[in-house]
Amino acid sequence: MPKLKPETQAARREHILDAALHCFARAGFHRTTMHDICKEAAVSPGALYIYFDSKEALIAGLCERDRAEFAERFATIEQAPDFLAALQELAAHYFVAENPDKRRFVVEMGIESTRNQRVCDIYGYVDKYCKDRFVALFRRLQTEGKIAPSVDIMTLAEVFNIIGDGLFWRRAVHTDFDAAKVLPTITKLLADLMNPVAPAKSAAELHQQTSE
Repeated sequence: MPKLKPETQAARREHILDAALHCFARAGFHRTTMHDICKEAAVSPGALYIYFDSKEALIAGLCERDRAEFAERFATIEQAPDFLAALQELAAHYFVAENPDKRRFVVEMGIESTRNQRVCDIYGYVDKYCKDRFVALFRRLQTEGKIAPSVDIMTLAEVFNIIGDGLFWRRAVHTDFDAAKVLPTITKLLADLMNPVAPAKSAAELHQQTSE
């Protein structure tokens, strides 16, 4: 059998991950079998096991894909001149536009992490990675004098995590939940905690203001 090109292997791996995500979201971790994923992806067991040897390996693959996507999106926040607007855009992606399968998968993964140590380790790693990125961002913004949080940085990042978890849960459990409707209020609450500091006005701006 001819060896597949790297780009073909990568595409097949992504296709299998997409199938696994759909299966886990539809039936849950325990009810989903490797055979179910083979059927969903239209691949043979032999082809599946080349890439993933267990359901936990599939979970790891899905979580790493999500972590990499988050890292890419978060980089735009770190570089954005208006970090509050960038944060709101990130929230709109994850809590409004995100694939419905993804929100069910996140909840399922969190529940499975309470009884499966390998899944717990995977879940914990991604959760810590996301929190650490927020902590680093908030500390930099504080050092640069752009925010003056009313709570310590670690607590601020934990509040972000808690609200994010709650939004994922509400969207997964309540199909009529309108995240877009509450996001502006949530953003305001978080902004109040971060307490953005208005940039100091230049001498020219002050002169223009007094001249008007």
